Amino acid sequence: MPAIHIQNLNKSYSHKISALKNVSFDVAEGEVFGVVGPDGAGKSTLFNILTTLILPDSGEISVLHKDIIKDYLEIRKSIGYLPGTFSLYPDLTVEENLIFFATMYKSRIKDNMSLIRPIWQQLLPFKNRYAGKLSGGMKQKLALCCALIHKPSLLFLDEPTTGVDPVSRKEFWEILGSIKQQNITVIVSTPYMDEATLCDRIALLQDGSIVTMDTPQQIIQNFAGTLYTLRTPNIFNLLKIMKHFSCNCTFYPYGENLHIIFYENTSTALPQFEIFLKENHQSYDHLTQITPTIEDCFIELTSQKIAL
Repeated sequence: MPAIHIQNLNKSYSHKISALKNVSFDVAEGEVFGVVGPDGAGKSTLFNILTTLILPDSGEISVLHKDIIKDYLEIRKSIGYLPGTFSLYPDLTVEENLIFFATMYKSRIKDNMSLIRPIWQQLLPFKNRYAGKLSGGMKQKLALCCALIHKPSLLFLDEPTTGVDPVSRKEFWEILGSIKQQNITVIVSTPYMDEATLCDRIALLQDGSIVTMDTPQQIIQNFAGTLYTLRTPNIFNLLKIMKHFSCNCTFYPYGENLHIIFYENTSTALPQFEIFLKENHQSYDHLTQITPTIEDCFIELTSQKIAL
């Protein structure tokens, strides 16, 4: 049986705002499963339901083979949860926070020190510092230690690297790799598309609905159309006139570049596009076909959904 089973999950707020709409998926035991989507997609609502903090409106949901409503107390004993906001005690030291959470879970630090040792060694120089005085990256590492100190079977990480510097983000994902080796199932949400490729499988969430779900490699392989990129000195002007380009395509800014997905044969679409740029006096360079990223896939899939 899967570690998490969700069937037709729905959740609304004030009967007006649909946060989750018919969400269904399973998470296998020992998997690192990613829920990827922008702010407001419904990621935190999903995690709050799975960690038994709020109730769903409808749906069949089990966590570690237990019903989230009937068996919520048993579920809470077996999971670890790192919420999206810092939730430790800022007026306790690093060491005091760890002792508190170990005591709360009726666990002993020495029993599970092997699980958190790689992270704890980085925190040791600051063990007497108040948690509220730590940097963003160190706060998340401490929170992860506290979430793991009772050796949960399932770990929930809600946007764990938001607001964390790039080096700490990289370190955090390396730590997750070692956690997986301890046979702990991990479900992690993130707004960062590049982090999605580090998961075994991902669900792309938009406006409370799952757009697609598969391995990152398969999602990229299923990319519809042909992706090109070009650099232009005036991308905002180009974006304004692109709506007049009569071709079956999707376009969007990507940093300083324009990404354009052609759904037609590029042997005819590309010459048409180059003529269009010339007629509209648009200078550019490096019009090149590229391999899509997860972010490109997400944009392409959501643009299709909007078109429908």
